[in-house]
Amino acid sequence: MIDSFVTAKLFVMSLLTTHGAARRLEVSTRQIQHLVAQGKLASPARGVIDTDSVDRFLATHGTERQRVWSEATAWGAVAILSGRPASWLGESQRSRLKGRLRGLAATEMVPRARDRADVMRYAGHSAALARLRDAIVDTSRAADRLGLAGTNNVDGYVSTEQRAQLVTKFALTPDITGRITLRCTTFPITTVRDLADTGVALAALDLAESLDVRERRAGLDGLTAALERLRA
Repeated sequence: MIDSFVTAKLFVMSLLTTHGAARRLEVSTRQIQHLVAQGKLASPARGVIDTDSVDRFLATHGTERQRVWSEATAWGAVAILSGRPASWLGESQRSRLKGRLRGLAATEMVPRARDRADVMRYAGHSAALARLRDAIVDTSRAADRLGLAGTNNVDGYVSTEQRAQLVTKFALTPDITGRITLRCTTFPITTVRDLADTGVALAALDLAESLDVRERRAGLDGLTAALERLRA
């Protein structure tokens, strides 16, 4: 029965060979294996990679060797686009960051800001979703402000210490295609909550990483609007 379940799951998946995934991401096959070991790519069987996981990696990382912001800088960018002072950065840092943001397109910002959190996806019982949503800094609730209908998915931020507790408490299982996204950050969670409650820049950044075409478009449009306001 287990074999038939695995076979059925493979049948509905779109798959790439390891070499095909390496060509798609412009990396070596060894790097693909490393990404699988880190849980950043899904490999349902030896020698094949789930195409959706490759597309998600491309959305957040791109293929160019571009500099990624530190966690503090990434959160500073979110704060600036949210009209917050980003007080954890020095005055000259804030000024330089504002200048860089004014010259960025939304699609360029997404991969640069990826180190704001370590993203993991999980599957869990539907009965636990509402309680889990209340336990995190939930950015999915801002979907309506970005022109999207409400979603049953859970997507939000937790502290490094909190994630392990929530995984145990709600019996979550790692699943790269799961409906639950936990974004683990070492940044002060009270500041993250303030940024999530102020405007839609953070929610837009999260949505811009989505594989869903409508969600990604809404996220990129939201980021573009925030960047244009900064240039005005």
